[in-house]
Amino acid sequence: MELIVWILHMLVAGSVIALVLLQHGKGADMGAAFGSGASGSLFGATGSANFLSRTTAVLATLFFLTSLGLTYFSSQKAEAVKPLPVPTQPAAPAVPAAPAQGEGGKPVEIPR
Repeated sequence: MELIVWILHMLVAGSVIALVLLQHGKGADMGAAFGSGASGSLFGATGSANFLSRTTAVLATLFFLTSLGLTYFSSQKAEAVKPLPVPTQPAAPAVPAAPAQGEGGKPVEIPR
């Protein structure tokens, strides 16, 4: 199920990027408004939403929902992996190694 959500998430993300790049910018006619008067309104109402903007809104909602779904799957994985219990008693001390012996069986003093 998670793989399906991942694939859907990537497809929706690519589609949102493509649709945003295809749309006409809100301030794209500003140069025409100041020079030739071709634009009817500079910062006024733009009218009803067209197909591209509505599709972008739907895809943005889908992207949000798939993001929430992936977050849910991630939290389920985190709960499934439980940490190992910490031992309550300390481990037994290691047995010290026998002192190094030099010539004649005398212990060798190691400088510190």
